[in-house]
Amino acid sequence: MARILIIDDDVLLLDLLQLHLSGRSVSVQVAEDAVIALRSIIESPPDLILLDLGLPYLDGMEVLKAVKGDPATNHIPVIVITGHDDEEEYVRAKSLGADAFLNKPVQRDELINEIF
Repeated sequence: MARILIIDDDVLLLDLLQLHLSGRSVSVQVAEDAVIALRSIIESPPDLILLDLGLPYLDGMEVLKAVKGDPATNHIPVIVITGHDDEEEYVRAKSLGADAFLNKPVQRDELINEIF
């Protein structure tokens, strides 16, 4: 069973994304900040990461840089979720290794198509 880690500080969005993924053959873990997320990635690397860029403590770009910069985790696909329509942010995240992008509010069909 594939494991997906959702990293977002918006509890309502975490619930919504979990609901969108329910009924699929995936195990979903959540992290509400970068520190919890990075610890989880190190202890039990997921098969896919859904990553918000606006996080407490470290921003999503720092998490992306850490994941893609580590040979032990750089193979994990990262889908960036953002509420900003900012071309610079997109280019920077892509240069750090983001595999795909979803805009908030995340639509169920978009999410499912991107993951599966």
